[in-house]
Amino acid sequence: MIEESIKNILLKIENDTALDDNGELREGLKNTPKRVVESWKELYSGYNKNPKDTLNATFNGEGYDGIVLLKDIEFYSTCEHHMLSFTGKAHVAYIPTERIVGISKLARIVEVFSRRLQNQERITTQVADALEKYLEPLGAAIIIEAKHECMGCRGIKKSHATMTTSAMRGVFFEKAEARAELMDLIKN
Repeated sequence: MIEESIKNILLKIENDTALDDNGELREGLKNTPKRVVESWKELYSGYNKNPKDTLNATFNGEGYDGIVLLKDIEFYSTCEHHMLSFTGKAHVAYIPTERIVGISKLARIVEVFSRRLQNQERITTQVADALEKYLEPLGAAIIIEAKHECMGCRGIKKSHATMTTSAMRGVFFEKAEARAELMDLIKN
């Protein structure tokens, strides 16, 4: 069903050039519907993942009460407005109370939400909310910097523009000192 829909889109885009002399999709397009479906399984795999499952493996924090920061997490997402990609990096931080989470889980929680039809603001909020809900830290923060293909290859055509979003929870929202320390750590 989906493959047939993609084939129809290709026929609409390509007009006369999509079909070969036998009325079939030409060689270069023949397997495109199948490849698109396969790529979508990966690009939108975040719908099949539960943030709770991603953040459930915690460990004794052994009294650690400083900032935990994983910065420069590469991510790829798809804009829900134009179905074009946006890519960038995320900086994820929290201040634990009693439990810490494995470092890969901070990257995975970004992946859970970015592998959906999205907007950058929503990913930012969803990651911060998940950290707050499942880790119950003193504070949670995320800053995302991304370039959006919808800005570069169409419309205004400003391919070097970078959008930055942030969400601060707990002490990162309430205390300027905590925010300043976080920003210093990200810069260095």
